[in-house]
Amino acid sequence: MPDILTAYARSQPDKPAVIEDRDGSVTTWTYAELEAESNRLANALRALGAAPGAKVIWCGPNSPQVVAVVNATRKIGAVAVPLSYRLTPAEARHIIEHSDAAFAYVDADYAGLLGAGSPGAGRIGSLREVLVYGGPAPAGMLGEGAVAAAPAAPPGNPPKAAGTMIYTSGTTGRPKGAVRRVRDQPAAAALLGLLGYRGDDVYLTSGPLYHSGPGAFMGAALAFGQTIVVQRRFDPRDWLRLVDAYQVTSTFSAPAPIRMVCALPGEVKARYDRSSMRIMLANAAPWSFALKQAYLADFPADSLWEIYGSTELGVNCVLEPKDQLRKPGSCGRPAPGVEIVLLGEDGSEVTGTGPDHPGELCVRSAGVFDEYYKQPESYEAARRGDYHTVGDIAYRDEEGYYYICDRKADMIISGGMNVYPAEVEAALEEHPAIFDVAVFGIPSPEWGELVHATVVLAPGASLSPAEITAFARERLAGYKVPRSVAFTSELPRTGSGKLLKRELRAPYWAGHSRQVG
Repeated sequence: MPDILTAYARSQPDKPAVIEDRDGSVTTWTYAELEAESNRLANALRALGAAPGAKVIWCGPNSPQVVAVVNATRKIGAVAVPLSYRLTPAEARHIIEHSDAAFAYVDADYAGLLGAGSPGAGRIGSLREVLVYGGPAPAGMLGEGAVAAAPAAPPGNPPKAAGTMIYTSGTTGRPKGAVRRVRDQPAAAALLGLLGYRGDDVYLTSGPLYHSGPGAFMGAALAFGQTIVVQRRFDPRDWLRLVDAYQVTSTFSAPAPIRMVCALPGEVKARYDRSSMRIMLANAAPWSFALKQAYLADFPADSLWEIYGSTELGVNCVLEPKDQLRKPGSCGRPAPGVEIVLLGEDGSEVTGTGPDHPGELCVRSAGVFDEYYKQPESYEAARRGDYHTVGDIAYRDEEGYYYICDRKADMIISGGMNVYPAEVEAALEEHPAIFDVAVFGIPSPEWGELVHATVVLAPGASLSPAEITAFARERLAGYKVPRSVAFTSELPRTGSGKLLKRELRAPYWAGHSRQVG
């Protein structure tokens, strides 16, 4: 079978494949052009010695070149290793060294993350060759001419694609390399069919493509021969402009970007047509019920889907548009081809329903990852027989809908009572003056842990800790109400939108023998 991109380049050569519109400065690659660019990069990497199975790091903001490298690595059977350009040099070094990558493709603005200097000098880990795009290459790296001079024809004797190694976001510790090998997944096709993907859809990136979700659904868009609009960095007003200008029909988003879109003044939102949106995939972190209501006030009512999953386990649950307001707090029912069980502390299956019967959510499906690179003990620790888990605690209702309570590591034990921060956060986000909030446990000599909330207020809003506590008390059991409240201008998050609670917790737990999460 021909490569999927090669097939589309032949059947629809003139259709726009990738569009980058930086406030009116537009770059468009047709399917024929994306094929040629991807082939040149693939052939350049192969000429440098990238054999099947070789690990190739790519690093840079969303761009047509990022779309090309995803295709190029597949075409030569390499393992693509996305590297966040937002990392510090020390964080990037850990991933580069740990991955054993020998080759890299990097945006010129971030070439410094991969070392510099004369050939062989200043190299990190196993890196041998670094290709640079979008600007001059530092000494010791190869510029755009190395790719431009390579043949535009498909690489000969294409091997079976090796897959990807995506480093987890590290919300609870150092990132781990989750390896997923390419294999046929009929369940994935069934999921996209359920979501209603079509060849005439237009997909807009609403997050960095180095994360598993945005990258995977960009790949799905290519598999359907869609047009992809890439936004280099997220900006809410510009995002609305792109939705309007290109009649965007599909995207995948964490809660933070859409919260910024919905918080724009009404007169700003009114300038842009949003009626084209058909498939808004809510994921990466839980969307609060309040955020869903805000989204549905601005976008088509039948466009909001929620999918629950992870880098390691893929998509596990789907909540359809018809259930968004009927099932507040739910992440849906099992996705096609996914089996889910809830296990108690003793390892036995939880068969009861309702919030009084929580268990560790465990998954069995063809979409589960294959290994943590060089960390088999971490992989085995996440296994429960034939099932795998990322440590989320959930319960299900009588209709088979699942509700994520929280990560096991984030659970607060106060006075012997279990408190799930996600439940408290969802309650507090109902207050119109609260823009964002993180809830976690802080040390208490009397209770072990106290429930603490760090709050970001909406622009121009004013709220006291006492008012927040009173609001929570109206909606939550007494033991779940925050006993401590702090304010900040912004919460620390990963590029995918997940809260870095360990950074918030650290000052409170400094000097204590027991650490949480």
